[in-house]
Amino acid sequence: MAETGAAVRVRLAPSPTGTLHIGTARTAVFNWLFARHHGGKFLLRIEDTDKERSKPEYTANILEGLQWLGINWDSEPVIQSERIAEHRAAIQQLLDSGKAYRCYASEAELTEMRERQAAENRAPRYDNRHRDLSAEQEQAYIAEGREATIRFRMDDEAVITWTDLVRGEMRWSGADLGGDMVIARRAPADQIGDPLYNLVVVVDDAAMAITHVIRGEDHIANTAKQLLLYEALGAPAPVFAHTPLILNKEGKKLSKRDGVTSVNDFRAQGYTAEALANYMTLLGWSPPEGMDERFSLSDAAAVFGFDRVNKAGARFDWDKLNWLNSQVLHERSPEQLLADLQPLWNAQGWSSADQAWLLELCALLGPSLVTLADGIEQARAFFERPELSEAALQQLGQDGARPALQALLHQLPEGPISADTAQELLGKAVAEAGVKKGVLMKTLRAALLGSLQGPDLLTTWLLLQPSGEARARIERSL
Repeated sequence: MAETGAAVRVRLAPSPTGTLHIGTARTAVFNWLFARHHGGKFLLRIEDTDKERSKPEYTANILEGLQWLGINWDSEPVIQSERIAEHRAAIQQLLDSGKAYRCYASEAELTEMRERQAAENRAPRYDNRHRDLSAEQEQAYIAEGREATIRFRMDDEAVITWTDLVRGEMRWSGADLGGDMVIARRAPADQIGDPLYNLVVVVDDAAMAITHVIRGEDHIANTAKQLLLYEALGAPAPVFAHTPLILNKEGKKLSKRDGVTSVNDFRAQGYTAEALANYMTLLGWSPPEGMDERFSLSDAAAVFGFDRVNKAGARFDWDKLNWLNSQVLHERSPEQLLADLQPLWNAQGWSSADQAWLLELCALLGPSLVTLADGIEQARAFFERPELSEAALQQLGQDGARPALQALLHQLPEGPISADTAQELLGKAVAEAGVKKGVLMKTLRAALLGSLQGPDLLTTWLLLQPSGEARARIERSL
């Protein structure tokens, strides 16, 4: 089946039972890129029918995370729990047509069945024991006070096929789908219990006129079941695309054990929305030849298609994400970096009323940042007087180090100086102390930063000079 026919309508359908997961976010990116490429609609549906685990704060987190990533949607989100009446009406339609029935098997009976199957090394499967109850049998169960689930009749002889945009021709046997499927939870015999996932997804996608369902490969078995439901309800089935899972470096599905799985986590570690969205696009999709791996979502939307989505799982590569993030940060202007870094600095209790000084600091640090979090540690020495490291103390004890600093201190004026003046002062101090310039530079770095590593030394000195901090640190070192 081709990628498009009618106007494209895709959806993201997250469950608000946790924060926005990286896998859900990647699914959102692929749906958004496909919709934008074809001039279609990207819709949202909040699948909040898990009453115990769904929370409004998770819904807010998901929506805010998508907005942060640059994923905008085209109409108000559909709230699944508000559509229970439509779901129950569909179940009643299936009951009336004989395509579904009430099952009175107790939990104890079902547990015994599963244990017996396990003991015989058989796959777990409902044995359809209540599929064809007589009216008398049903009344007897009701008289016992039993409640009923509602099951959809699954034809073991059915062959379910579809053309997947990622995986090509797909084929499932009805016999492999686990027996008659529960579509509503247990309830009194005259009621319909809470509708379950496979049924409500089909009803909602049909109501939203979804043309393409783009989701992870872990839904493939659900797709086979859902295609049977589309047919039973007389609804047109969408085109399906099952994307590869995101794997860790061991090739296993990325999970909480890998430390970082939610968009919140990446954000807290200092990754930018641009880099994360860029990287998620590359998790399973290859840009066409000649296109750089560094791109915006709009760039990717212009060329996106499932012909370049891989079947194999996408391994998460921290080095690639770090490289992309560094590229984004290195392209930031000092003003943009300050907007990113100032909230982080304020959280540390660091501030300055001198906007020009802050912008100069951002210009100094920008080229060495990999994540925004690096901007905390790299800026620390400009807001707090650092301790002297062991290496710095050793340098300050080297031959010529103290005379070099003393000579510079003799020359050092109060207040700000220019780069040219700084070079003149260094030259005079080197001549007065009779040392090589390298000795003075290395010693000055130890005095100012408490370390032998750090950003450009001359710019560091010029930033610390106006407040008198450069003089204070040199005096401390002596």
